[in-house]
Amino acid sequence: MLQEIILAGFGGQGVMSMGQLLAYAGLVEDKHVSWIPSYGPEMRGGTANCSVTISDEEVSSPIITEPDTLIVLNRPSLEKFEKDVKPGGWVIINSSMIDIEPQRQDLKILKIPASALADEKLGNSRVANMIILGAFIELTGAVTLESVIGALKKVLPDYRHNLIPLNRQALELGIELAKGSNLE
Repeated sequence: MLQEIILAGFGGQGVMSMGQLLAYAGLVEDKHVSWIPSYGPEMRGGTANCSVTISDEEVSSPIITEPDTLIVLNRPSLEKFEKDVKPGGWVIINSSMIDIEPQRQDLKILKIPASALADEKLGNSRVANMIILGAFIELTGAVTLESVIGALKKVLPDYRHNLIPLNRQALELGIELAKGSNLE
Protein backbone atom coordinates (compact mmCIF):
# COMPACT_ATOMS: atom_id res chain seq x y z
CA MET A 1 0.00 0.00 0.00
CA LEU A 2 1.23 3.45 -0.93
CA GLN A 3 -0.87 6.56 -0.34
CA GLU A 4 0.44 9.99 -1.34
CA ILE A 5 -1.66 12.87 -0.07
CA ILE A 6 -1.60 16.65 -0.46
CA LEU A 7 -3.58 18.57 2.16
CA ALA A 8 -4.16 22.27 1.53
CA GLY A 9 -6.07 25.27 2.83
CA PHE A 10 -5.64 28.53 4.71
CA GLY A 11 -3.36 28.73 7.73
CA GLY A 12 -5.45 28.13 10.83
CA GLN A 13 -7.74 25.52 9.24
CA GLY A 14 -5.77 22.61 10.69
CA VAL A 15 -4.04 21.50 7.49
CA MET A 16 -0.73 20.86 9.24
CA SER A 17 -2.45 19.12 12.14
CA MET A 18 -4.20 16.73 9.75
CA GLY A 19 -0.92 15.96 8.03
CA GLN A 20 0.89 15.35 11.29
CA LEU A 21 -1.88 13.12 12.58
CA LEU A 22 -1.80 11.04 9.39
CA ALA A 23 1.97 10.66 9.65
CA TYR A 24 1.83 9.75 13.36
CA ALA A 25 -1.03 7.30 12.73
CA GLY A 26 1.09 5.64 10.05
CA LEU A 27 3.96 5.35 12.54
CA VAL A 28 1.61 3.84 15.12
CA GLU A 29 0.81 1.19 12.50
CA ASP A 30 4.53 0.59 11.79
CA LYS A 31 4.25 2.05 8.31
CA HIS A 32 6.83 4.20 6.56
CA VAL A 33 5.79 7.85 6.45
CA SER A 34 6.92 11.30 5.40
CA TRP A 35 5.42 14.69 6.20
CA ILE A 36 6.56 17.88 4.49
CA PRO A 37 4.90 21.18 5.49
CA SER A 38 4.75 24.27 3.28
CA TYR A 39 3.55 27.67 4.48
CA GLY A 40 2.67 30.84 2.63
CA PRO A 41 4.14 34.17 3.76
CA GLU A 42 1.60 34.50 6.59
CA MET A 43 0.91 31.75 9.11
CA ARG A 44 -2.77 32.29 10.00
CA GLY A 45 -4.86 33.21 6.98
CA GLY A 46 -2.11 32.59 4.41
CA THR A 47 -1.93 29.45 2.33
CA ALA A 48 -0.69 26.27 3.92
CA ASN A 49 -0.23 22.80 2.52
CA CYS A 50 1.61 19.64 3.37
CA SER A 51 2.50 16.40 1.68
CA VAL A 52 2.11 13.09 3.46
CA THR A 53 3.23 9.69 2.25
CA ILE A 54 2.09 6.51 3.99
CA SER A 55 3.54 3.24 2.74
CA ASP A 56 4.07 -0.37 3.69
CA GLU A 57 7.52 -0.11 2.15
CA GLU A 58 10.30 2.45 2.50
CA VAL A 59 9.51 5.84 1.01
CA SER A 60 12.03 6.51 -1.76
CA SER A 61 11.20 10.22 -2.04
CA PRO A 62 8.99 12.38 0.14
CA ILE A 63 8.31 14.74 -2.79
CA ILE A 64 4.79 14.25 -4.18
CA THR A 65 4.09 15.38 -7.73
CA GLU A 66 0.98 13.25 -8.42
CA PRO A 67 -1.00 12.65 -5.23
CA ASP A 68 -3.43 9.76 -4.90
CA THR A 69 -5.61 12.01 -2.74
CA LEU A 70 -6.07 15.76 -2.51
CA ILE A 71 -7.75 17.20 0.57
CA VAL A 72 -8.73 20.83 0.04
CA LEU A 73 -10.21 23.19 2.58
CA ASN A 74 -10.38 26.35 0.45
CA ARG A 75 -10.94 27.45 -3.15
CA PRO A 76 -7.38 28.60 -3.97
CA SER A 77 -6.08 25.16 -2.96
CA LEU A 78 -8.51 23.37 -5.28
CA GLU A 79 -7.53 25.68 -8.12
CA LYS A 80 -3.82 25.13 -7.46
CA PHE A 81 -3.61 21.36 -6.83
CA GLU A 82 -6.50 19.72 -8.75
CA LYS A 83 -4.39 19.42 -11.90
CA ASP A 84 -1.77 17.34 -10.07
CA VAL A 85 -3.97 14.49 -8.80
CA LYS A 86 -3.48 11.10 -10.43
CA PRO A 87 -6.30 10.11 -12.81
CA GLY A 88 -8.85 8.20 -10.74
CA GLY A 89 -7.57 9.79 -7.53
CA TRP A 90 -9.67 11.23 -4.73
CA VAL A 91 -10.41 14.91 -4.15
CA ILE A 92 -12.04 15.55 -0.78
CA ILE A 93 -13.53 19.04 -0.62
CA ASN A 94 -14.76 21.20 2.26
CA SER A 95 -17.77 22.46 0.31
CA SER A 96 -18.55 25.02 3.03
CA MET A 97 -15.49 26.96 1.84
CA ILE A 98 -15.34 26.07 -1.87
CA ASP A 99 -17.98 27.46 -4.20
CA ILE A 100 -16.68 26.04 -7.49
CA GLU A 101 -16.78 22.59 -9.04
CA PRO A 102 -13.64 20.61 -9.83
CA GLN A 103 -12.77 20.89 -13.52
CA ARG A 104 -11.48 17.38 -14.16
CA GLN A 105 -13.82 14.52 -15.00
CA ASP A 106 -11.33 11.72 -14.25
CA LEU A 107 -11.32 12.13 -10.45
CA LYS A 108 -13.41 10.72 -7.62
CA ILE A 109 -14.93 13.65 -5.74
CA LEU A 110 -16.35 13.80 -2.23
CA LYS A 111 -17.82 17.12 -1.14
CA ILE A 112 -18.51 17.59 2.56
CA PRO A 113 -19.79 20.85 4.10
CA ALA A 114 -17.35 20.24 6.95
CA SER A 115 -17.24 23.76 8.38
CA ALA A 116 -21.03 23.99 8.57
CA LEU A 117 -21.36 20.47 10.02
CA ALA A 118 -18.66 21.08 12.63
CA ASP A 119 -20.52 24.19 13.76
CA GLU A 120 -24.07 22.83 13.59
CA LYS A 121 -23.65 19.22 14.69
CA LEU A 122 -20.62 19.42 16.97
CA GLY A 123 -20.76 23.02 18.16
CA ASN A 124 -17.13 23.73 17.27
CA SER A 125 -16.03 24.90 13.82
CA ARG A 126 -12.40 24.08 14.65
CA VAL A 127 -13.00 20.34 14.09
CA ALA A 128 -14.01 20.70 10.42
CA ASN A 129 -10.60 19.30 9.49
CA MET A 130 -11.27 16.18 11.58
CA ILE A 131 -14.53 15.55 9.70
CA ILE A 132 -12.59 15.66 6.44
CA LEU A 133 -9.87 13.42 7.91
CA GLY A 134 -12.51 10.88 8.97
CA ALA A 135 -13.82 10.76 5.40
CA PHE A 136 -10.27 10.22 4.12
CA ILE A 137 -9.79 7.30 6.54
CA GLU A 138 -12.98 5.66 5.30
CA LEU A 139 -12.29 6.19 1.59
CA THR A 140 -8.67 5.06 1.52
CA GLY A 141 -8.06 2.78 4.51
CA ALA A 142 -4.55 4.27 4.66
CA VAL A 143 -4.73 4.33 8.49
CA THR A 144 -7.35 3.35 11.05
CA LEU A 145 -9.50 5.53 13.27
CA GLU A 146 -7.87 4.04 16.36
CA SER A 147 -4.40 4.91 15.07
CA VAL A 148 -5.47 8.52 14.53
CA ILE A 149 -6.91 8.64 18.08
CA GLY A 150 -3.64 7.16 19.37
CA ALA A 151 -1.74 9.82 17.43
CA LEU A 152 -3.94 12.54 18.96
CA LYS A 153 -2.99 11.28 22.42
CA LYS A 154 0.69 11.61 21.49
CA VAL A 155 0.47 14.95 19.68
CA LEU A 156 -1.81 16.83 22.06
CA PRO A 157 -0.37 18.01 25.36
CA ASP A 158 -2.00 16.40 28.42
CA TYR A 159 -4.01 19.51 29.23
CA ARG A 160 -5.68 19.25 25.77
CA HIS A 161 -6.69 15.58 26.07
CA ASN A 162 -10.19 16.79 27.00
CA LEU A 163 -10.55 17.60 23.27
CA ILE A 164 -10.03 13.99 22.16
CA PRO A 165 -13.74 12.97 22.52
CA LEU A 166 -14.83 15.91 20.33
CA ASN A 167 -12.18 15.05 17.74
CA ARG A 168 -13.31 11.41 17.79
CA GLN A 169 -16.92 12.53 17.17
CA ALA A 170 -15.76 14.63 14.22
CA LEU A 171 -13.71 11.77 12.78
CA GLU A 172 -16.64 9.37 13.17
CA LEU A 173 -18.98 11.86 11.49
CA GLY A 174 -16.60 12.05 8.52
CA ILE A 175 -16.44 8.26 8.34
CA GLU A 176 -20.25 8.02 8.33
CA LEU A 177 -20.57 10.72 5.67
CA ALA A 178 -18.10 8.91 3.41
CA LYS A 179 -19.94 5.61 3.93
CA GLY A 180 -23.32 7.11 3.13
CA SER A 181 -22.45 9.46 0.31
CA ASN A 182 -23.29 9.14 -3.34
CA LEU A 183 -19.75 9.43 -4.59
CA GLU A 184 -19.19 11.20 -7.89
